[in-house]
Amino acid sequence: MATSDSDSSSSSHFADHKTFRQITRDRVLYEMLRSAKTVDSRSSWKVLIMDKLTVKIISSACKLADITEEGVSLVEDIYKRRQPLPSMDAIYFIQPSKENVIMFLSDMSGKKPLYKKAFVFFSSQISKELVSHIKSDATVLPRIGALREMNLEFFAFDSQGFITDNERAMEDLFGDEEDHRNGDACLQVMANRVATVFASMREFPFVRYRAARSLDANTMTTYRDLVPTKLAAGIWNCLTKYKTIPNFPQTETCELLILDRSIDQIAPIIHEWTYDAMCHDLLNMEGNKYVHEVPSKTGGSPEKKEVLLDEHDPVWLELRHSHIADASERLHEKMTNFVAKNRAAQIQHGSRNSGELSTRDLQRMVQALPQYSEQIDKLSLHVEIAGKINKIIREQGLKDLGQLEQDLVFGDAGTKEVINFLRTKEDMSRENKLRLLMVYAAVHPEKFEGEKGSKLMQLARLTSEDMNAVNNMKLLEAPSETKKSSLGAFTLKFDVHKKKHAARKERTGEEAAWQLSRFYPMIEELIEKLSKSELPKNEYPCMNDPSPTFHGTTHAPSIQNFDGPVGHSVRTRRPTWARPRNSDDGYSSDSLLRHASSDLKKMGQRIFVFIIGGATRSELRACHKLTTKLKREIILGSSSIDDPPQFITKLKMLTANELSLDDIQI
Repeated sequence: MATSDSDSSSSSHFADHKTFRQITRDRVLYEMLRSAKTVDSRSSWKVLIMDKLTVKIISSACKLADITEEGVSLVEDIYKRRQPLPSMDAIYFIQPSKENVIMFLSDMSGKKPLYKKAFVFFSSQISKELVSHIKSDATVLPRIGALREMNLEFFAFDSQGFITDNERAMEDLFGDEEDHRNGDACLQVMANRVATVFASMREFPFVRYRAARSLDANTMTTYRDLVPTKLAAGIWNCLTKYKTIPNFPQTETCELLILDRSIDQIAPIIHEWTYDAMCHDLLNMEGNKYVHEVPSKTGGSPEKKEVLLDEHDPVWLELRHSHIADASERLHEKMTNFVAKNRAAQIQHGSRNSGELSTRDLQRMVQALPQYSEQIDKLSLHVEIAGKINKIIREQGLKDLGQLEQDLVFGDAGTKEVINFLRTKEDMSRENKLRLLMVYAAVHPEKFEGEKGSKLMQLARLTSEDMNAVNNMKLLEAPSETKKSSLGAFTLKFDVHKKKHAARKERTGEEAAWQLSRFYPMIEELIEKLSKSELPKNEYPCMNDPSPTFHGTTHAPSIQNFDGPVGHSVRTRRPTWARPRNSDDGYSSDSLLRHASSDLKKMGQRIFVFIIGGATRSELRACHKLTTKLKREIILGSSSIDDPPQFITKLKMLTANELSLDDIQI
């Protein structure tokens, strides 16, 4: 069977180095849609027919305008009744399921097919039985313009991030069910979808994974402890099949590290202080959609407008990984500069130049200039969003909470501080108290054994559902003896005399420029160790046993000369809420944008990290930061991208089998 991966014409699109999301977009637009153009077609317009999954794949990769430019005039659902268009060609982008094949044959068979010609693209590998079924229909065969496997079954939500859309992965894989059929089915789908990433990128990875942590030979390994091993085996099986695809590499070209949420339970629940994370955490956004009110053009009541906060928004792109205080300062500067350069705005300002204007004053001023509305729309939107976030931070007392969370993680606070906080902050929301106790439980799981944990949760006035979330964290944690490991440890001691109980080490050579930005997700440490070939092989074995040459001199050029200067300890100099102007910590968007523009051809081999059970905004930020630091494109994959409320809801589900996700709220 022909596959789109073998098209010599399409491979020219990948001659230049492109980002992960650009490659995904190009495959949709060029390998699929453009390749369906025929010389003999009376009309250049085509119908695009998809199923529920492939609609989401296309939506994550490109915009409707991109599809229209490639000659698609109508998008249809394969399972809905459709109007016959016998003069038009159709492009089918569908999963290779029996139901989809039957629907396709129904459309194109008989004397009166729905479309003139069909170009069929399957999202992943199709079985030989279904191919035979298609070929057996003599009326359909002459009407097929293409029959190919796209091997494109993932969702690119970021320039360096994708998900497999397994929303129930945590429940299926880490719950307390004894029947693992759902878990096995989930892993099979996940493995197939992750493998299509490498087919699309034309990369063949070294497959590393978190090994099972059995205490000894006599201890039974649990199903949940074997999840990364099982997924690694599933992906490996898929990759070996891809080796028959022309142009697919026969030797390793990149690295894949498969992890699960047990390596870091803190990242999904701690308050992350970047603009991106705060938007998704505090503003009840649906995906990247933000709804806000705009003045009515007719002078009536304000109208609701839906906007997307994504990489097509230049202001968002610049500020998303910045600390919220940094983002607010920059927005004020941008608005001030706009007014200063705009004569009309200065006239509007008039004699009111006696004092410094607030960001809100500046926003109102430029909104009064209709001729500049298009330029200022984005800026004004982000001023509004940052204002909302800062108001929530003040009203909910999140600075004090955030400080305690980070002190717990770095071993500077313990039980006494948590109890004191709960007693003095009785008006704090139940959700924030829950998150504080979950951070505390991740650092000190032993404090939640027996009645100790119950008393703490009662002091916080948690509901039984909230208590479930805290107690269910034990289903994700490592066996107790292995917590002394140098990586992912919950009970790591750094100084015998101080008896410091911390879940993170202070980063040498990196000083936090912002208050509450000390925290870093554990994958940051793991990726750096992987890049330096320092991951312990017994803890992170490799499916394809890499040779010493790959994990030796091959990597040296991509990491040498990038060790930062040794900085002052964060202990001796406390970071502040206001950033020093010369700060370049690698996290700020200015730093990222400045370095990211460098030629991608200079990049080393890609590193893919896949987290089973949901990834976080902080982990995505770490991948962007390390791409600059290590000169290697770091791509984050996961079963889902979860903000704290979603993660906590899923944790509650682990022992709430009779409920559905819709029933539980936090």
